[in-house]
Amino acid sequence: MSDRKRVGDYVLDLVFFAGMTATAYFLARNVLSTFSSHFADPEKEKSDQNRRKAKANLQRLLRSRDAQNGDGDGDDDGEGESGSGGDRNGASRRDGPRPEDLELNEYENMIAMEVVAPQDISVGFDDIGGLDDIIEELKESVIYPLTMPHLYSHAGSLLAAPSGVLLHGPPGCGKTMLAKALAHESGASFINLHISTMTEKWYGDSNKIVRAVFSLARKLQPAIIFIDEIDAVLGTRRSGEHEASGMVKAEFMTLWDGLTSANAAGVPSRIVVLGATNRMHDIDEAILRRMPKKFPVTLPGVQQRRRILQLVLGDTKRDDDDFDLEYIARVTGGMSGSDLKELCRDAAMMPMREFLRAHRASGKRMSAINPADVRGLRTDDFFPRSAALPVGPLPPRTAKTGEASETQSYTTTEDTGSRRRSNRRSSAASSSAKRRTGASKSASSQNGDDDEYEDVDETADQADIVPALD
Repeated sequence: MSDRKRVGDYVLDLVFFAGMTATAYFLARNVLSTFSSHFADPEKEKSDQNRRKAKANLQRLLRSRDAQNGDGDGDDDGEGESGSGGDRNGASRRDGPRPEDLELNEYENMIAMEVVAPQDISVGFDDIGGLDDIIEELKESVIYPLTMPHLYSHAGSLLAAPSGVLLHGPPGCGKTMLAKALAHESGASFINLHISTMTEKWYGDSNKIVRAVFSLARKLQPAIIFIDEIDAVLGTRRSGEHEASGMVKAEFMTLWDGLTSANAAGVPSRIVVLGATNRMHDIDEAILRRMPKKFPVTLPGVQQRRRILQLVLGDTKRDDDDFDLEYIARVTGGMSGSDLKELCRDAAMMPMREFLRAHRASGKRMSAINPADVRGLRTDDFFPRSAALPVGPLPPRTAKTGEASETQSYTTTEDTGSRRRSNRRSSAASSSAKRRTGASKSASSQNGDDDEYEDVDETADQADIVPALD
């Protein structure tokens, strides 16, 4: 009896021990799972969220492109060679992956967050003023080879889209705006690559991100990889440079060279690296070699400023009797497109400021304001208290002393030829005055009138001060 009881106790102890062991195991596993999910990978939830966003963004991009290509194929249907050409065009533009088949790795998902669909870009070539020559050349050398490769295939790779395009010029002249318009008009996937995206704290991750940029661009081609302020990322290599920075540049250039190679079907890659910079001379020479197309985006001239002002002002209410667009375009020499926009913004505030002050002084309620009562824009609104526009240029130097003349009037103009013609007329008048003075001196010396001679000589000195030619 006692032996049977002892065996029963052993069995109960064994069952209790097994139960406690299993309970401890499950508790430990849950604790470790919670610990690993919250502490071992604290950004796991954020990474999953980014992956879902990137996938949804790319699926929407590819579906919209398929819908656009489907409409284009319908328009290309025809008879004879025209119809076959439309089929080839449609086939060449439907060679991308389907949204359901698109598989991205961890680093490609990071880059996919930077992809902008063409329909999400609200800037077109019609919104850019004064860059018509550059726009036309971009269409012929970049957009058409990207969107219609079959049209340029008869010359092999000679007429393919360039591997790199560089927009350089002073700040505020429209380089970034031109890049966005290029992506919008071409219908290409626009990868807006930020400097922070390429910078990772772990050694070697930046190289993997660079590789992911080009691999994703191949999957989404036609694609444009845009790098603003490219001199900060791909600047000149120096001996004291950090090793990681040099490796990123080397990786970028190696993969960039791979863009020129054709795929298995013999079709060149439709990927363009587009860069914008204010300091072209700070870019590495090897990078400049890979950008055969370089477009200088300089400060606008009179005609360009007139076009920019027309676009910026748009439907702004103007005073027809006291608004001179030609005069504003003429006196704003040296201002960029961004400066002109800020100038128009400050000028547009002048009528509103006057109206609000008069309304408050009358004691009326602000809710009773009628926007139609605000006066139109005037030419004078562009000049008072404007830090962007100088009140007037410095007085010109004189031929005799080389110093500024405080008494000479100055007319601001963009036409250098008219200024030179005016200076020539002044010089001719001065020469005539000298000849008359010389004749007066001779007559005065013959008559012995020394006082009159001194007066005429002083007049000659004053007439000798003429504006110097620029």
